[in-house]
Amino acid sequence: MAEPVNFKDGARSDHIWSFRGYRLSAGEFNNAMIHFYRGEITRSNIWRSRLDATTNWAVVSTGAALSFAFSEPSHSHIMIPLITLLITLFCYIEARRYQYYELWAYRVRLMETDFFAAMLAPPFQPSETWATRLVDNLLHPKFTISFWEAFGRRFRRNYQFIFMLMAIAWFMKIYIHPSPAATTEIYLERIAIGAVSGPMVLFIGLLINGIIFGIGYLTAGLRKSQGEVLTELDLSSPLGFLQSAGDVLSGNRAKREELAYVITGRKSAEAISEQLMHRLGVGVTAVDGKGMYTGDDKSVLFVAIHPNQVTHLKNLVRDIDNNAFVIIHHADQVIGRGFHAPS
Repeated sequence: MAEPVNFKDGARSDHIWSFRGYRLSAGEFNNAMIHFYRGEITRSNIWRSRLDATTNWAVVSTGAALSFAFSEPSHSHIMIPLITLLITLFCYIEARRYQYYELWAYRVRLMETDFFAAMLAPPFQPSETWATRLVDNLLHPKFTISFWEAFGRRFRRNYQFIFMLMAIAWFMKIYIHPSPAATTEIYLERIAIGAVSGPMVLFIGLLINGIIFGIGYLTAGLRKSQGEVLTELDLSSPLGFLQSAGDVLSGNRAKREELAYVITGRKSAEAISEQLMHRLGVGVTAVDGKGMYTGDDKSVLFVAIHPNQVTHLKNLVRDIDNNAFVIIHHADQVIGRGFHAPS
C-alpha cells in the first residue's frame, strides 16, 4: 500500500511513496511531477490555440461578409445577419472549447499555487489538500466552469466587438445603398427579407442581439475561471472605475492580499475555523458579535488569505454554513507569517 512522507529523528526517509514493493524516491517523485506539469501545460496550450482558431474563423467571416455586402449594392445586406448567426455558432463552439481549456488550466494552476508556490513560501511544504483535489480531478474530470460563464467570458473578451461591428455595418449598408434613405418608411422597407416585413426583421435582430449581449453581461459575476487574468473593471462608480483601471495598468491588483470576514453562528464558526486552518493553512481570529436584526449570537472570523485561496475559502464556508455572510476585500499589505516579513 502507499506510504506518505515520514520523518524520523529529524531526518527525512529515503523514499516518499511505496506501492506493491516498489519505492519512489523524492527525486523520482519530483521528476514525475515535472513531466506531469509539462504534459498539462501542453494540453492547455493546444486548447488555447483551438480557442484562437475559432476567433480567427469569426474574424475572417466578418471581413468576408462586410466586403461582399458593401461591394454589391442590391440585397447584399442579407449576408450580414446570416454571417452574424454563423458567428454566434462560432461563439458557442468557442465556449465549449473554453470549458475544456479551463479543465487543463485548473490542473496547471493547482500545481503552480499549491505545489510549486507552496514550496517557495514558508513553511516550505505543499498544501495538504492539493493532491486530493488533483487526484479527484484526474479520476473524476468535470468542467470547472459552467457553459454560461465560458460563453459570457469569451463574448466579452472578443465577440462583443464583432457583433457591434456587424450591427453597425448592417444599419449603414441599408441606409446608404443604393442611395441614402430619406424616410423611416423607406428604411424599414429595405430591411424586409422576402415575406418578412421590415419591422419584424428589425425586431428579431434586436431580440437576438439583446439576448446574446444579456447573457454576456449577466454572467460577468461568474468568476471561477482559472486560465484568465480576472481584471474586469469596477463600473459601479467613477471612483471604482478609476481605481480598478489604475490597478490593472500598474499591476497592483495581482500583488494584493485579501482580507475575509466570515459572519456565522457560534457552532458553525468552530467547524469553519478548523477547516480553514487545516485545509488552507491560514490563521483565523474570531470575535463575538450579535445580529442586530435577529438578536442571535454570532462569531466574526477574520482571515488573511492569498488571492488564489478566495475560491477555496468561499467553497469551504458554503459547505458548512450556506447562510453565512462572507465579505472579501483587498488589503494593501499583510505582514506576518506566510505573507510579508516585518520590516
